[in-house]
Amino acid sequence: MKLLARALRLCEFGRQASSRRLVAGQGCVGPRRGCWAPVQVVGPRADLPPCGACITGRIMRPDDANVAGNVHGGTILKMIEEAGAIISTRHCNSQNGERCVAALARVERTDFLSPMCIGEVAHVSAEITYTSKHSVEVQVNVMSENILTGAKKLTNKATLWYVPLSLKNVDKVLEVPPVVYSRQEQEEEGRKRYEAQKLERMETKWRNGDIVQPVLNPEPNTVSYSQSSLIHLVGPSDCTLHGFVHGGVTMKLMDEVAGIVAARHCKTNIVTASVDAINFHDKIRKGCVITISGRMTFTSNKSMEIEVLVDADPVVDSSQKRYRAASAFFTYVSLSQEGRSLPVPQLVPETEDEKKRFEEGKGRYLQMKAKRQGHAEPQP
Repeated sequence: MKLLARALRLCEFGRQASSRRLVAGQGCVGPRRGCWAPVQVVGPRADLPPCGACITGRIMRPDDANVAGNVHGGTILKMIEEAGAIISTRHCNSQNGERCVAALARVERTDFLSPMCIGEVAHVSAEITYTSKHSVEVQVNVMSENILTGAKKLTNKATLWYVPLSLKNVDKVLEVPPVVYSRQEQEEEGRKRYEAQKLERMETKWRNGDIVQPVLNPEPNTVSYSQSSLIHLVGPSDCTLHGFVHGGVTMKLMDEVAGIVAARHCKTNIVTASVDAINFHDKIRKGCVITISGRMTFTSNKSMEIEVLVDADPVVDSSQKRYRAASAFFTYVSLSQEGRSLPVPQLVPETEDEKKRFEEGKGRYLQMKAKRQGHAEPQP
């Protein structure tokens, strides 16, 4: 009877909590979890399709950050993906029909514009900006708020692509309800972005087929010296309703491995500067053992590029072989105790493959540098 009474009290508390209407960014302060804000729907912006928005937020705790107090990039990526999954799943179930859950297929390049620290509140807002027949484009912004001073700043902007998977058959991709655009140009621009990411995703799937192998007694500043791997058993808490891993969980693990590689190479405090497009090549099922491997590919004077590969091993299913599930390039910078950027030890590629990857990384670095300089030039 005591257990029943307690259950009834919890149900009543949950009913009352769900009926409250709170403004995003405000919320309740709990004894352990800190500040939280609920997901809500708001009116559409004038320059975007009227699909509503998803807004979440919470305070950054010590276990979200590194020893210097900077919030891990993986923590922010996980929050970004959660907001994207909520709004895309909600939209894909907005019409009567077969129920589904939106699965993350790709994350476009994401820049970390400003560091976030312990004690600040992260406000994550997501909006649907384009839909094709079988995919949803979601744009996400992250703002940090210093609740002592009220100062706010934009820390992240990201674009994510989702596909709706049937709850009855996970291999069945459902059609996405269309959106209404306020301007014809929005649909045309969205279609161009869709075609570009689709082509790049197919190219990347076959480009990353090799495996990171350990080397005994490597020399400092070499690829082998800093390369790292993490092995993780996929449990129920990592998964969606389908029993497959959340994209945000995978990204958080990828950032963790990339951070270890960067720290081993320069032996200073490091922070995530950007993430190149993350491609999810295949689903990861509950019970799989995943290996997340990271290796240094390129260094400039003040940045490091790390390639991260995710391989899944379905150990409970002997009929399936190990497969490549995701891949991405992370860029890190080295910081002093005062938060100023430091020079990075230059990478020493040894093998022909390492030299080739170094040149490819240099090309990506120069391309992005030229793009940033082009955006920084004043308009006439």
